[in-house]
Amino acid sequence: MTQEVLIPKMKRLDKSQRKIKIPLLNFVIVIFCTILITVASFVNLNIKHFILPMSIFSIKNPTLEDFVFSFYLIPQIPIVMFVCAALGRKMALTSVVLYILAGLSFAPIFGLGGGIKYIFEYGFGYILAYIPAVIIAGLLLKKYTFPRMIGAAFTGVLTIHIIGILYMIVIALFKHSGAGFIGGWITAQSGLKIVYDIIASFLLILIGKYIHSGVKFILE
Repeated sequence: MTQEVLIPKMKRLDKSQRKIKIPLLNFVIVIFCTILITVASFVNLNIKHFILPMSIFSIKNPTLEDFVFSFYLIPQIPIVMFVCAALGRKMALTSVVLYILAGLSFAPIFGLGGGIKYIFEYGFGYILAYIPAVIIAGLLLKKYTFPRMIGAAFTGVLTIHIIGILYMIVIALFKHSGAGFIGGWITAQSGLKIVYDIIASFLLILIGKYIHSGVKFILE
């Protein structure tokens, strides 16, 4: 058999093998990221940094602790943004949908458990909002420019928090919770957390940009 005949045949074989391997690899990557999102919901990071307190001039005998601010952050939202940046919109959306379906069907992988009844939990809106957040951020991240990455972090995080707050209000009204509860929930679950989520999401999107290049190279 001549070389002219062998080369096209080898190329066809190579393409057929890749068609088999690549969907399996996609599946493995998506499942890994679904697990990553799951693990992130059970991680509580204690973030500490220096601040200038509002009462700086009225503090008597100030110590180092007076200038250190401590904040506990569950990094699930930044991890969702990382997955979006690393995998791209379609694969990230698949990963998020699998996470939500698994939590609603059988696995207690949400912060307070799981099961279909979880849709009546105050915080489920934040989880459900991962879907539109990934779609919006993924559209912005078709090009990994600096302004687009900042935009993806802002729009992704704000989408999750806005939908999460609105969903919580609906559930609170359904359960006849008072205005004080609603205000306290917004302060605790969003409030300052939005700022930390945006900063952490942007940093993880930067990392995800380089991982995306590697994932794209492998899958091509």
